[in-house]
Amino acid sequence: MEKTRLIIVAVGGQGNLLASKVLGEAALLSGVPVRMSEIHGMAQRGGVVESAIVFGDAKSTIISDGEANVLVGFEPSETLRALNKCNAETTVITNMAPLPPFTVAIGRGTYPDLDQAQRLIRAKTKRLIAFDAVELATTAGSVMSVNIVLLGALIQTGIVPIPKENLEEAIRTKTKKAFVEANLRAFDLGFSAAKNA
Repeated sequence: MEKTRLIIVAVGGQGNLLASKVLGEAALLSGVPVRMSEIHGMAQRGGVVESAIVFGDAKSTIISDGEANVLVGFEPSETLRALNKCNAETTVITNMAPLPPFTVAIGRGTYPDLDQAQRLIRAKTKRLIAFDAVELATTAGSVMSVNIVLLGALIQTGIVPIPKENLEEAIRTKTKKAFVEANLRAFDLGFSAAKNA
């Protein structure tokens, strides 16, 4: 099976690790070999959390610069920061609702211009799917479902070899019972958003 390399970037607390677990479970349900690893950079203090997931016959989870088939960003500046993992054939899916770091709040940093960020991403990659995942998660019933909204968009692209039904089943088994229905709605909203992007 051909390898598909996925990078997920987020800020601590956005649910990157849960999204990775759901994807891993869905891959197992689909009979797709999967390897995963995470990097936690001060995640408890709002730092970056990065997951590398390789679907298919892979010996390693290392995704070098320029190797990602798809990049999913839960926060726009983190998506921009991970752009070095992309190439001219990469698809990028990103939430456009900013979550500025505290350095911006105290006037010690500046947040990137979102229109310029989208132009940079489009110039370097094959496709950009960008939308406000926070708004869709809120519509689904839980702002905490941003991660699942973005998984819906990812599955819609067909880049990852996982059927929609298996991802939905993984949501049922890997997310807390109290959030299952909201997460399933969030998944559908993300799926539709990517279809219309």
